[in-house]
Formats: sequence, C-alpha cells, structure tokens
Amino acid sequence: MAIVNNRVALGIGLRVAAMVCMASLAAMVKWTAGQGVPVLEIIFFRNAFAFIPICFYIWRTTGFSVLKTRRPMGHLGRSVIGLGGMVCGFSAVALLPLVDATALSFTAPLFMTGLAFLFLKERIGPHRWAAVAVGFAGVVIMVHPDPANMAGVGTLLALFGALCAAGAMIAIRQIVDTEPGPTIVFYFTLAGAALGLLSLPFGWSIPNLATLGVLILGGVVGGTGQLLLTEALRRAPVAVVAPFDYTQLVWASLIGYLVWDEPPRSATLVGAAVVAASGIYILYREMRRFRVS
Repeated sequence: MAIVNNRVALGIGLRVAAMVCMASLAAMVKWTAGQGVPVLEIIFFRNAFAFIPICFYIWRTTGFSVLKTRRPMGHLGRSVIGLGGMVCGFSAVALLPLVDATALSFTAPLFMTGLAFLFLKERIGPHRWAAVAVGFAGVVIMVHPDPANMAGVGTLLALFGALCAAGAMIAIRQIVDTEPGPTIVFYFTLAGAALGLLSLPFGWSIPNLATLGVLILGGVVGGTGQLLLTEALRRAPVAVVAPFDYTQLVWASLIGYLVWDEPPRSATLVGAAVVAASGIYILYREMRRFRVS
C-alpha cells in the first residue's frame, strides 16, 4: 500500500511540475512575441529544441525502435489539428494577459465532450451536457464585465485553440491503440518544427542573444513538460492527476503579476473556477462510465 501511495504522490508531483513547465512556456512565448518574434518562428524553436529532452527520454526508456509507425496518416491528422491549436494558443498568449489565456485554455475538456459525441459516437448523458453548459457559463463570467471581450481576437483565438486541443485529443484516441505515447509526441514535435521552418521565407526576426536564449529554453521546457505529463500518467490514474492541471492557473497568475504587472481579475478567477469544476466533473463522469462498462 505504501508503494502504491508513493507512486500516486510521485504522479501528482510530476503533474504539478508539468504545469509549472507549461505556465513557464506560455510566459516565454508571451515575452518573445513581445520582442517582435513571429508566432511561427516561436513554434519552430519550441519544437526543434524540444527534441533534446524527448530524444533523451526515448533513448533511456523505449529505444528509437518505438518510432516505427503503422499509422503515418493518423499522425499527420493529429499534427495538423494540434498545430492549429498551438498557433492559436500562442497567438492568444501574445494578445491576452497570461492568466486570461490560461483560463480560457481550460475549456478544452468541454469541447472534447462535444467532439466525442460527434466523431466517436459516444453516448453523452445529461450530467455531462449540463457540466459543459456550466463550463461555458464560466467563460461568459471570465469576459464579464466587458462583453466586447467575447468577440475580441485574443479570446476567439484562445477558444479556437482549446477546440483544436480537444480535437487533437480525439485524434490521439483514434491511434493510441497501436501508437505509443513517445511515438505520438515525437512525430507531433517533428511536424511542429517543420511548420515553423517552412515559415522562414515569410519573414523571421533575427533575435538578440537574450531572446534567442529564451526561445531555446522555451523548447527545452516545453518538451520537458510533455514528458512530465507522460510520466505522471505512468505512475497514477488520470482521474487522480488530471485535476492538478488547474494548478497551471496559479503559476500563470504569479508569473503574469511579477513579470507584466497583470493582477488577475476577480471575474477571470471566478469564471476559471467554474470551468475547472465542470471539467473535473466531466472527468469524473467519464471515469465512472468506463468503470461501469
């Protein structure tokens, strides 16, 4: 029992550490975008330098034979959807206060419920639909008291990025039966580096040394965060560790306040709490459905 408890505690710790990485990455994206670096150039560095921790992890665990794939088109589809989300998410971070962009990204589980109904033909009960409705009410709270924010570019990009993130999770569920996690991460990262590099003829900025250092660090931190997410799930059930994803809001609030003097609005925090509660309830109903079936 003590060994099981230790593994669960380690899984929770790894998940929280992953959220520190993700909040830090978002801050680095915001800072480098503020230095005039185009989003697609940021995406190149984010993915190219993520190969450092990812390849080290594959070498130390599964070995590079894991990269042999039976589903190349599945990886392509997942990458297209996921990179659409990354472009929108990074653009939203550049335009919005860090904590607002982070809070809006929490709508991904809400979108995932609807997409699972449409594309996976999952039966969604009234409890989960009600949780989705409550979650989107939380989004309305977040943009209050200025309803014009609902149609703001940053808000729309954040919501579309969350929609794409949900779509990427649906795509992963369609290939995960034959494709291990490291394989999915590797080919997504490869696609992201290629997309960023293809944007080179359309105008990259030449970063100074400080900006270049942050771009490289963002890639390493982002790749490390992905691996921590994977390792957390190896040690504890998803129902245990997933609620700790919402600790990212704490780190984003702290970084936003210290770096950009962006104190979180009370409406953002209340709305984020509503979205988080609905997301956790959806997760609970999902896990309960699998236990029953």
